[in-house]
Amino acid sequence: MVALLVLVVVAALLAIGYAAFNFIGVKKIDEGSEKMSEIAAAIRVGANAFIVYEYKIIAVVVAIIAVVFCAIFSVQYGAFSWEPSVCFIIGVVMSGSAGWVGMKIATYANVRVSNTARLTKKIGETLKVALKGGSVMGLCVGGFALLGLFLVYLIFGYGMGLISEAALIQGQHVFTQCLSCYALGCSIVAMFNRVGGGIYTKAADMGADLVGKTEANIPEDDPRNPATIADNVGDNVGDVAGLGSDLLESFVGAISSAIILAVSITLASVVQSNTIPYEMLEKLMYFPLVFAAVGLIASILGIAYVLFKKGSENPHRDLNISTWSAAALTIIAGFAATYFMFANETKEIFAAVGFNIGFVSPWVAASLGVISGVVIGAIAEYYTSYDFKPTQMIAHASKEGPALTITQGLAVGMKSCMFPLIVLGVTTYVSYAVSGIFGIAMAAVGMLSFVSATVSVDTYGPISDNAGGIAEMSELEPEVRQITDKLDSVGNTTAAIGKGFAIGSAALAALSLMVSFLYAFQPVGAELDLNFTDPKILAGALIGGALPFMFSGMLIEAVAKAARKMVDEVRRQFKEIPGILEGTEKPDYKTCIEISSQGAIKEMKAPAMISILFPLVSGFLFGPYFVGGLLIGATLSAIMLAIFTGNAGGAWDNAKKYIESGAVENHKKGSAAHSAAVVGDTVGDPLKDTVGPSLDILIKIMSTVSLVAAVLFSKYNVLDWILGVLK
Repeated sequence: MVALLVLVVVAALLAIGYAAFNFIGVKKIDEGSEKMSEIAAAIRVGANAFIVYEYKIIAVVVAIIAVVFCAIFSVQYGAFSWEPSVCFIIGVVMSGSAGWVGMKIATYANVRVSNTARLTKKIGETLKVALKGGSVMGLCVGGFALLGLFLVYLIFGYGMGLISEAALIQGQHVFTQCLSCYALGCSIVAMFNRVGGGIYTKAADMGADLVGKTEANIPEDDPRNPATIADNVGDNVGDVAGLGSDLLESFVGAISSAIILAVSITLASVVQSNTIPYEMLEKLMYFPLVFAAVGLIASILGIAYVLFKKGSENPHRDLNISTWSAAALTIIAGFAATYFMFANETKEIFAAVGFNIGFVSPWVAASLGVISGVVIGAIAEYYTSYDFKPTQMIAHASKEGPALTITQGLAVGMKSCMFPLIVLGVTTYVSYAVSGIFGIAMAAVGMLSFVSATVSVDTYGPISDNAGGIAEMSELEPEVRQITDKLDSVGNTTAAIGKGFAIGSAALAALSLMVSFLYAFQPVGAELDLNFTDPKILAGALIGGALPFMFSGMLIEAVAKAARKMVDEVRRQFKEIPGILEGTEKPDYKTCIEISSQGAIKEMKAPAMISILFPLVSGFLFGPYFVGGLLIGATLSAIMLAIFTGNAGGAWDNAKKYIESGAVENHKKGSAAHSAAVVGDTVGDPLKDTVGPSLDILIKIMSTVSLVAAVLFSKYNVLDWILGVLK
C-alpha cells in the first residue's frame, strides 16, 4: 500500500513541477509595447490587491473555525483533539495556494497572448500561450489537492496511526474527520473566491456594459471606459482563482467521501457479522487516490500533447483533444490500476463491499463518471454555443426587443435542466447497481479525475478575454483583435462546458458527501434512515429547497448594489471629464477598481457564512434527521437552479456575440437588436458567473459541515432535549 501512496505524491509533484515549468515559460515571453505592459501591470496590481485583502479575511475566519473545531472534537472524543483542525488548515493552504498561483499566471499570460498574436498573426501559436497559462491553474488544482491528501495520510494516517486496523475497525473516526476537515478547508477558500470574485467581476462587467456600450456606444474594452480595467481584473479573481478553488474542493470532496464511505461500509459489515478484511479496507481507502493520481498523469499528457504539437488553425479542436485524450487515458489507466488492486479478491469479499460485477465494479462506476462529465459538458455547449439553435433563437428574438430576449433566454435555461439531470440520474443508479454506495462516490471521483485538463481549458478562456481587452486598449491592429476574439469565442464555449462539468461534479460530490453523512451515526455501522413520512425530514427538505433561492437572491442583490455604484461612477466620469470620450484625457481606473473590491468584500460575507452556519444551527436545534432532509432539499434545488442560471446566462452572452458577428441579417453592433441582446447579457452575467458557480459550493460546504458535526447533532440538539423534558 505504501507504493500506492508514492504514486499519489509522484503524480502531485509532477503536476506542480510541470505547472512551474509552464509558469516560467510564459514569463519568458515578451510583453510587447510599453503601453501593453502598462495596462497589464494595472490589471495585475488590481487583482493582487483584491486577493490579498480577501485572503486576510479568510485567515481570520479560518482561525475562528479551527478553534471551534478543536473544541467540538475534544467534546466528541473526550480528549484534546487538534488533528482535524490542522487538516482543515492544510486544506485552506492547498486551495489558497492553487488559487493564488492561477491568478498570478493569468495576469502574466494575458498580455503575452496579445503580443504573440501581434507578432505571429497565427492563431495556433497564440492558442498555445493561452493554454500554457491556463495549464498552470489546472495542474495546480490537481497537484495541490493530491499533495494535501498525501500529507494527511502521511502525517495523521501513518505517522499517528489513525488508519491502523485497531483505530478503524474499532470505530474511531478521527481519520475520517481529518479528511472531512481537509475538504472543508478547501471549500472555505472556494466559497470566498467564487462569491467574492463573482461579485467583483460582474459589478465591473455590468457597469462597463450598461454605460459604455448602451449609453456611450463605445466598444466593450475601449480604454475610454473607466470600468474596463476593473472588468479585466474581475476575470482573473472570479473566473480563474474562483474556478480553480471551486473544482479543487469538488475534487477533494469526492475523494474524501469515497474514502469515508469505504470505512463506513466496513463498519457496517461488522454489525452484520460479515466482516471485510482490513487488507480490503486499505485497498478501498487507496483506490480513489490512485484513480485520481492516474487521472492527473493523464491530464499532464493531454495538456503536453497540445502544447508540443504543431499549432493548428482550429483552437476548438485542439482544446477538445486535450480534454478527451485525458479522459480516455484516465479510463485506460484506471482499468490497469483496478486490475492490479482488486483482481485477486474473492467473490465473498466482493459481495460484502457491494461489488456486483467483480473486480471491475469500481472501475465501471468511475468510468461512468468520466463519460457523464463529457456528456454534461456537451449538453451545456449545445444550449449555450451560438453554433446551435437555442442561442440563435435568443439572438433572433432580440429583434423584437429586450422583453423577448429575456423570455426566450429563460425558456432555454429552464429546458436545459432536464438532460443533465437524466445523465446524473442514470450515472447514480448504474454506479450504485454495479458497485454499491462506494460506486456513487467513485462516479464523482471519475468525473473529477481529469480535472486538471478541464480547468486548464476553462482557464484559457478568461486569459484570452483579457488578451482581447489589452489589444483593444493598446489600440493594436484589427487583425490582432480578430485572433483574440476568435480565441475568446472558443473560450465562451469552453467556459460553458466547464460550468456544466462543475455543476455535474458538484452534484455527484455532494451526493456522495450526503451518503457519508447518513452513515456517520451512533453505534458502529448505524446509518440514518431518511423516511419522508417523518415530519422533521420533510420540514428539513422544504426549507433546504428554499435555501438556494434565498442564497441566489442575496448574490444577485449584492451584484446589483455593487454594479449600481459602478454605473454611477462611470457616468460621473463621463459627465465631469468630457475629455475622456474625446480621447484627450485618461479615465480614473483606480476608483472603479476600488468600488468593485469594496463591494465584493462587503457583500460576500453573509452568503459565505450562511453555507457554514445554516446546517450547524439547524443540526443543534432540530437534530440529524432535519439536517438530512435539509441536505436533500438543498442539493436537488441547487443542482437545477445552477444548471438553469449557468446555461441561461451563457446563452444570453453568446446570443449577443452572435449578433456582433453579423450572423443576424440587418442587425449588427449598435442596432436595436444588439442593444436588446446587451440587456439580456447583463441580466445573465450575475446568473452564470456568480449564482451558478456559487451554488455548487453551497451544497458541498453544507454537506461537508454536516458530515463533520454529524455525531454531535444526534447527541446535542434542542428539539430532542425539549421532547425529553415533555416526556
